[in-house]
Amino acid sequence: MPLTPCIADRAEPGRAKGKLFAVLLSLAMPTPSTAGRISSVDLELILCADVSSSMSEGELHLQREGYVSALRDPVVLRSIKSGRHGKIAIAYVEWAGPNYQRVLVPWTVLDTPDDAAGFAGALRVQPIVRGHGTSITGALLAAGKLLAGSPIADRMVIDVSGDGANNSGLPLQPVRDALIDSGVTINGLPISLHSADILDSFGPGYVELYYENCVIGGSGAFIVTVEKTADFAKAIRNKLVNGIAGFSVSVQPAAFQIHSRRSVDCVSIGEAPGR
Repeated sequence: MPLTPCIADRAEPGRAKGKLFAVLLSLAMPTPSTAGRISSVDLELILCADVSSSMSEGELHLQREGYVSALRDPVVLRSIKSGRHGKIAIAYVEWAGPNYQRVLVPWTVLDTPDDAAGFAGALRVQPIVRGHGTSITGALLAAGKLLAGSPIADRMVIDVSGDGANNSGLPLQPVRDALIDSGVTINGLPISLHSADILDSFGPGYVELYYENCVIGGSGAFIVTVEKTADFAKAIRNKLVNGIAGFSVSVQPAAFQIHSRRSVDCVSIGEAPGR
């Protein structure tokens, strides 16, 4: 269950929020009102979970239950209390193709174990509805829209889990780079369980390489790879703990590992169309 970080400069939160508004306006996306929002949180965290047709039914349930379980885990709860304000704002989005992003649980402030349990309970009862296509771009745009209308926090983080490359919708890199330039950190949970997926046909660890090279970025960005079904819950817990805490585990920098391994074409590579 490798955990690999990527180091970048962190933008000042207030300035970053203004830049993020500008990015979304340039993409002609409406931003919701911030009226009534609570601003004194350490982190704004959006969990973006892949529900495209390349994910098996078993993986979809493991992914969902992994997040539900992690949000009730004492280690995760302690990481939430570790910041200056001792609370975070969190939302959960499921995504597939360019027009398929569902906000299953809207912005919720987690301040107490009961808050986290309530969020986990609200997530667990939501039906899992699969979609077609894999648009990481669409997921990032939806997350960026939520961040632009959310409380101002010390950090903004998007966690993306998925088992394939961007294969539909807008190109990934311009949107990814714009969010990173706005102070957003993008972390990844690459899922590499199928030998049949086209990314795995390029060799072991290719989904991981794609996420390292093409998806994650920003201050303290990292990936946690899922290679066995038994690792799902632990991987999600570890990703949440390190993402919430601002990444404090000592591991090898991603840049070193990327340079010592094969590079990835972030533009043309992808799964079979429609998956």
